[in-house]
Amino acid sequence: MHLVPGLKVLYFGTPVVLVSTRNPDGTANLAPMSSAWWLGQSAMLGMGDNSQTAANLQRSGECVLNLPSSAMVDAVDRIALTTGKSEITGYKLAQGYRHVADKFALAGLTAQESDLVAPPRARECPIQLECTVTRVTPFGGPEVSAHGYEVRVLRAHVDEEIVIPGTAYVDPLRWDPLIMKFCDFFGGGENVHPSRLAEGWRMPRAASVA
Repeated sequence: MHLVPGLKVLYFGTPVVLVSTRNPDGTANLAPMSSAWWLGQSAMLGMGDNSQTAANLQRSGECVLNLPSSAMVDAVDRIALTTGKSEITGYKLAQGYRHVADKFALAGLTAQESDLVAPPRARECPIQLECTVTRVTPFGGPEVSAHGYEVRVLRAHVDEEIVIPGTAYVDPLRWDPLIMKFCDFFGGGENVHPSRLAEGWRMPRAASVA
């Protein structure tokens, strides 16, 4: 039997992406997000307007999409509920967001120079995609302040450990991406780490099934 509960959140499971951009003063910003999908050599990113990353994307038109493995969940969770914006207002303040200037340092990740764009890559991420923004489109209707960012992948850096030898393909048996489902972290089908974001959104938890 199907229920019609009127779901508040439609977040069934997408890969976590650490988006690196450049701030107006030239410093690097790093932000976790999980509204992303790919087709061919392009990706679509969905992002709220009240973030430093959104401002950087619209200003500079460049980013790196760093894809963490499930083993990197602790680094990702450390920068959840943080923002590169010095002024925090509205729902983010209520959820417990705080300003952090150097999120690479907080996450314990290493900023690595990119080849074709200004934002740095996150050295520890097995997949790093250097991108330029090709289109920005309002998203979600009048009740949602968000935009969709279409980006073109200029260069992909992939750890040789997850590439099928002699090919240009990632081995799906070796690549275990960090997945976010309804604000919780998953890898290999298992809940791998408590989520600060889920706490901030006050996501309900069902009783464990024996």
